[in-house]
Amino acid sequence: MRVALVFGALSAFPFVFSAQWVVNIALFTLMYAGLATSWNLLGGYSGYLSLGHAAFFGIGAYLMAIWFTHHPIGHGYKPFLFVPLMGIAVGLISLPIAWVALRVRHATFAIVTLTLLFVVQQLAFNLHSITGGSQGLAIPPPTFDNPFYFAMLAAFALALFTCWWVRDSKLGLMLFSIRDDEDRARGVGVRTTGAKLITFAVSVGLTGMIGAIWAYYISFIYPQFAVDPLVTIGAVLMAFLGGKGTLWGPALGAFILVPLQQYLAYRLGASELYLLGYSAVFLLIMLVMPRGIIPSLRDRLSRRRAAAPPSAMAPALKTPEASAT
Repeated sequence: MRVALVFGALSAFPFVFSAQWVVNIALFTLMYAGLATSWNLLGGYSGYLSLGHAAFFGIGAYLMAIWFTHHPIGHGYKPFLFVPLMGIAVGLISLPIAWVALRVRHATFAIVTLTLLFVVQQLAFNLHSITGGSQGLAIPPPTFDNPFYFAMLAAFALALFTCWWVRDSKLGLMLFSIRDDEDRARGVGVRTTGAKLITFAVSVGLTGMIGAIWAYYISFIYPQFAVDPLVTIGAVLMAFLGGKGTLWGPALGAFILVPLQQYLAYRLGASELYLLGYSAVFLLIMLVMPRGIIPSLRDRLSRRRAAAPPSAMAPALKTPEASAT
């Protein structure tokens, strides 16, 4: 019921608030909600904190642009039919990379994935015949706007459904055991390598789908924007803000931070001082709620319930004297 209300409200949003700049902010909010939720599948459920998801966002964007360039697929709604294929392709491409990267853990894994991000960015700059280099790649601009909003909404819904399904499945139990103690999980028979590979591929596949939609929306992509470290940093911050490892936490973080970032950017202009305000708000919330908003609220509610005295409203037992009167 709660999910139906949320997605019903999000579906009605572009019809209620039809101003293009408002829909644009809402679209990027959904984009980051999907990115943060996709990242959470790996970083929140398994504990492997990836800093390289923007590489796969860029790969998805470039796959869409290259497919447009060499295999014209028409305009309008047709390209959206290819978005799932882009996600599958990104997931398959990621498997050999994941097989190597997942051999290390903790901070080393984060550094390896961050290095991967810069490798992909440099390839995008230097493979001129494929990516167009610093000149970028153009995609025929569409003649509509709202379908992009609904495409991002669908991508976010798919990422959220995937996290929900994994959380309550055998794979989710395997990931949580890996997050808690990977050596012990392996010792009791959990196939940790297979679980991590599947999760990595699904996580970056969803990220690649969002990158493909973004590329079609922007219609002209450059390496520094398609493979941007700030994309990963934003998604990770939103997941931590809302509560990594929770279902709705990453989306909540995106719904707070993206509109706030846009508002501060509008108020403070091109000076980029808005980044200071953006960071200050994030730090303030994390100081007050260090585990993220949703886990912190749950903890406080549990403590309040535990500290509450027994209810004094229980009805008193009737005595014979009371009954006689």
